[in-house]
Amino acid sequence: MTDQSTEARELPLRELLGGRRGALDASVPPAVFVIAWLASGRSIGWAAVAAIAAGVAVGIWRLARGRRITASVASVAAVSLAAFVAVRTGRPEDFFLIQLCSNVASALAWALSILIRWPLLGVVVGVVLGQKTRWRRDPDLVRAYGNASWVWVLGQYTLRVLVFGLLWWSGWVVALGVARVVLTWPLVAATLAVSAVVLRRSLPEGHPGLRHPRVD
Repeated sequence: MTDQSTEARELPLRELLGGRRGALDASVPPAVFVIAWLASGRSIGWAAVAAIAAGVAVGIWRLARGRRITASVASVAAVSLAAFVAVRTGRPEDFFLIQLCSNVASALAWALSILIRWPLLGVVVGVVLGQKTRWRRDPDLVRAYGNASWVWVLGQYTLRVLVFGLLWWSGWVVALGVARVVLTWPLVAATLAVSAVVLRRSLPEGHPGLRHPRVD
């Protein structure tokens, strides 16, 4: 029988994170924005320019290390859009508005996927494992992926929405920058660990494991 504990650790759920590379992309431009905003006497324009420059620098560095150009362009585009919103509204906290909206959308999408029995955790892992949709023909796996997906809905996206929403509403720019860093890699790593445990414990005794759906 497959060792589900070992399998859960080896499962490429890390693909969901983007690893520390994803955390770097998500953390550096916002941190630079806040630092530049403070250093420039709270100039949103200079902070926006600094954040975009940081995003471009990170993107170039990623390209040099073999990252796909589409991913780098998408990251720079996201930073540029966030900077544009802040400059347009004249509110530095609005630099984080795109991130807030993105997490709201993610929470809704993940919750809906569970309700329609297409939990996104299963979709992603199925693709990574080369199973496509075979896992959906195993009711035990569908239920287990659904339970584990709730960890992502509540433990990651909803938590971010609450924290980012409160800080954005209060206009606490520095706190938003800190939260953006804290709620990237550390939070995702914790969510990954908890969801792996929930996934493993949701499978019945004797189930062959995630890599072996029970298919008639």
